[in-house]
Amino acid sequence: MKAVDVAAEASGPSGRTASLGSIALRLLGLMIFDALASVFIYLLFGDGYWQLAVLFIVLTIGVNVIFLREDAYPLRWMAPGLSFMLLISVYPIIFTIYIAFTNFSTGNLLPKVQVIQVLEQRSYLPEDALIYSYTAFQGEDGQYALWLQADGVESFLVQPGERLALDELEIGPLDENGVPQSIAGYTRLNRAQLVRVIDTLGQLQFGEPPNVVRVTGQLGRASELEQRYVYDADQDAILDRQTETIFVADESQGVFVSAEGQALIPGYQVLVGTRNFMRFIQNPSFRGPLLRIFLWTVAFALFSVLFAFSLGLMIAIAFGRDLPGQKIIKSLLIIPFAVPNVITVLIWRGLLNPLNGVISTSLAGAFNQPVGWPPVFADMWWVKAALLLINVWLAYPYWLLVNSGALQAIPTDMYEAADIDGANAWHKFRNLTLPLLLVGVGPLLIASFTANFNSFNVIFLFNNGGPPMVGTSTPAGHSDILISYVYRLAFGTGGGQDFGYASAITMIIFVILVVVTLFQYRYMRIWEEVGENV
Repeated sequence: MKAVDVAAEASGPSGRTASLGSIALRLLGLMIFDALASVFIYLLFGDGYWQLAVLFIVLTIGVNVIFLREDAYPLRWMAPGLSFMLLISVYPIIFTIYIAFTNFSTGNLLPKVQVIQVLEQRSYLPEDALIYSYTAFQGEDGQYALWLQADGVESFLVQPGERLALDELEIGPLDENGVPQSIAGYTRLNRAQLVRVIDTLGQLQFGEPPNVVRVTGQLGRASELEQRYVYDADQDAILDRQTETIFVADESQGVFVSAEGQALIPGYQVLVGTRNFMRFIQNPSFRGPLLRIFLWTVAFALFSVLFAFSLGLMIAIAFGRDLPGQKIIKSLLIIPFAVPNVITVLIWRGLLNPLNGVISTSLAGAFNQPVGWPPVFADMWWVKAALLLINVWLAYPYWLLVNSGALQAIPTDMYEAADIDGANAWHKFRNLTLPLLLVGVGPLLIASFTANFNSFNVIFLFNNGGPPMVGTSTPAGHSDILISYVYRLAFGTGGGQDFGYASAITMIIFVILVVVTLFQYRYMRIWEEVGENV
């Protein structure tokens, strides 16, 4: 009777019964998972990555709820996939939105906690520092050690990060300078070997921090360094022990700054509100190139979709239902769709090269003109025409396949009725084919416009957005679209990487795409109404 009661209590709403063994195993697994997740979350908070820590807290709570509730049993199989979706897809979007409101850029990449740790690891050589003469040894594991000697100080052996206890080592006889001729497990380096590894030794810190020993520029000499920067949590400031300067945290700029205005590098991340957005709105030098880039982006996406769709539809109509050998011909026409875009763009780059491309040299030979025409890399209009040509070449096979399938779905009796009414080919296309076709492929046109709006590969691989615009405060090219311009700001400038500003522009691009997509959907609904009335 008791066994029946336990089984009834363990059964879920669906009637599935869980045994005591499976419940115990599930609880054990959750305990292990929660323990590992707690340690990881603690480390994330300690390093200052609170955004990712909060996400892992949500995931941990969600996994526990799913595996503890019997009515959530179907979600257990989906939990790993949902977790990875949040980590790989949702979190990057949320993080991009977050950094748009921060000063995340070169010099301000780390959280404040990590910046303090980086600064406290820096050391300096005091004026009264003790100078050691050293002899280098190398252990069997490849790690280096220094035998240090100085007047009035007992000799000792140090490795990176620790000072070795001499009573635990097998030290051989000393030479005339008081240096061991051999140490068990170590090989003494001669002068020639020391010269070869002196650069490596100069990058290491020997001994236990904060007071460590480093090799100086003088061969055979080392000195004891001291910790230079010390953080004072009460003042939220860093003391420079070398110059006795106090650097106070400036939370508006994300940097430790002195009374004289000197700042410590690196800085740290702070929230700056809408400063990145106002920087775009209020600064004409930024809006100037961005307006031209935006107009070209819309034109590039619109004409790419229009020309590719028209070409694919024209070929699909030309190779209609009853054309002999249409399968072979269509198979040959979709080859550009099968070749990777990267290879295709690079081939077109070579073909259109004005100096030694096939097209330029062929035109020069045909018209007896010097090589160099068309100037697709130097002239802003020619490069835009070339990019449209390449993008249409890449996309028309897709529209050929889509339109061929959509045309097959249109009933033939509608065309027979149109023939009886005396309609010509243009009337049938205008009033039957196109409206019925747009009902089916309209959403695909919108999706293709969105994809071309962010078509980074074609722009970047063909000419990296060139030719460059003149007189702009930020690097920009005449053929740049918004996404490639954001890439320039974030990764392509020599003055640093401004991730916060680039993220702000990315959000602006997203809003623009939302508005354009909503407008297109409203326009496509008109075509759907037309299709219903046909």
